[in-house]
Amino acid sequence: MLTIVSSLDHTMKNTYNLRSIAAKAITQVLEQGQSLSTVLPELQQKVSDKDKALLQELCFGVMRVLPQLEWFISQLMEKPLKGKQRIFHYLIMVGIYQLTYTRIPAHAALAETVNGAINLKKPQLKGLINGVLRQFQRQQHELVEQSNNHDINPHLHPKWLLERIQNAYPQVWKDIVDANNQKPPMWLRVNQLHHTTDQYLTLLEEADIRAEMDINHPHAIRLVTPCPVNTLPGFEKGWVTIQDRSAQRCAELLAPSNGESILDLCAAPGGKTTHILEVAPKSKVLAIDIDEQRIKRVNENLQRLNLHAVVKKGDGRLPQEWAAGEQFDRILLDAPCSATGVIRRHPDIKWLRRNEDINQLVTLQTEILDAIWPYLKKNGTLVYATCSILPQENSEQISSFLKRHTDAILSETGTLESPGIQVVPEVTGGDGFFYARLIKQ
Repeated sequence: MLTIVSSLDHTMKNTYNLRSIAAKAITQVLEQGQSLSTVLPELQQKVSDKDKALLQELCFGVMRVLPQLEWFISQLMEKPLKGKQRIFHYLIMVGIYQLTYTRIPAHAALAETVNGAINLKKPQLKGLINGVLRQFQRQQHELVEQSNNHDINPHLHPKWLLERIQNAYPQVWKDIVDANNQKPPMWLRVNQLHHTTDQYLTLLEEADIRAEMDINHPHAIRLVTPCPVNTLPGFEKGWVTIQDRSAQRCAELLAPSNGESILDLCAAPGGKTTHILEVAPKSKVLAIDIDEQRIKRVNENLQRLNLHAVVKKGDGRLPQEWAAGEQFDRILLDAPCSATGVIRRHPDIKWLRRNEDINQLVTLQTEILDAIWPYLKKNGTLVYATCSILPQENSEQISSFLKRHTDAILSETGTLESPGIQVVPEVTGGDGFFYARLIKQ
């Protein structure tokens, strides 16, 4: 059984009820198809700084182990709550998650969850919620044992996704889904314009933050225990950025140089844009993304790091609308994808994605690749990257591209039979990612 432990104890009384806010977030994801990355920031504005992390823990935790929690409730209630009462189903789920996976004292978890019914304007449901949670307490050991006997979804993934992972990785699929179900490690990217990676590691040691370097990724450091960003030395000064080890490899493969014209396509939230500029601060970078809200994040990241790029809203399929006929020395295309390599960072992906989404994403990737290729200079470099682990979006996509474009050659990333580099998520390693570096002859 997956074990998630939170040391956060929440007993103080507030004008808001954290459990009811978590239930609202979960309802918006599972009933309305919104992502936690969209829903949570707005809801976190309603709670104290102290409670922001706990709200995220409750929402992310429920998404990680959703099938198990659903099974628990099915054993405890004869009729599921539906319609306008569905939010109380998720409130009960939040209560069971706390009792099972956190160190919040049971009495506090119970009281706060039951009181959530008042905040949700249905105080008459307090008795039902209290009864279900107390019944779970009485049967907890037995129910947890039963849930581990493969009577329910043992891998906490939807069937269609599990089958795709099993087909693509028959030898290591269990390791992949296990990594997906864990909390992610916290990786830092050291801004070499301020410190070497060795120097920053020393600063972390002085701040009593345990960390380890990665010899294969020159700018990457993994924290032994995640910590708030405001405790990291020089974070506000731009000395360091939160970015997974695998994502850092994109700029490494792009290998930008000063003076070059570089396009970062599908650039938001800007982690790769800023990495390019840290490596080549005198390059001319154009960052394009289709999402207006996420473009704000690109500008915020550039501002914190005191770096400059031209940032525009644009559709990757229509470069004629924003490229003004310019050609680029290098293009980084971090393509829209299923995000199946970063499920541990976004566990709601498991329940938001649908099997039919994959073919639609493959079509979109193909359209962007074909549209942008003419905008790469001769002898220029294009790095195609996704945070997916599905071959259809990755090696098969690049294989098809190479057949359509005879002026494209694969550069040091795989073979024609198996183009690109695929990495899968590892419990203490990087996220799942794919990269292919192409040169225009």
